[in-house]
Amino acid sequence: QVQLVESGGGLVQAGGSLRLSCAASGGTSSTYAMAWFRQAPGKEREFVAAISWTGSSAEYRDSVKGRFTISRDFAKSTIYLQMNGLKPEDTALYYCAGRRRMRLAYYQHEYDSWGQGTQVTVSS
Repeated sequence: QVQLVESGGGLVQAGGSLRLSCAASGGTSSTYAMAWFRQAPGKEREFVAAISWTGSSAEYRDSVKGRFTISRDFAKSTIYLQMNGLKPEDTALYYCAGRRRMRLAYYQHEYDSWGQGTQVTVSS
């Protein structure tokens, strides 16, 4: 089982930027398609972005398209979420997830490894 550890969250003003990182260890972490999900207080956890095993495919939820970019560094077994133009509605606990499949996926049940989350708070 792959272990995932997120970092990079914090408090930022609206319009600012943050870069989240998710370091994978254990198992063949480089074979996972990876994703970011988030959960705001009182809301369901939702899909944010995903990247395929090769890194050639990426998908985003509509509300973050053009502002967020998911990427991966195989040498470091790490994925990133670059978040620009942050809005107060982006405030949430952000989770990294992985699945032992090459293709990316959109639904939580399709991922079998999860990190503990990193908090992102955007002030207005």
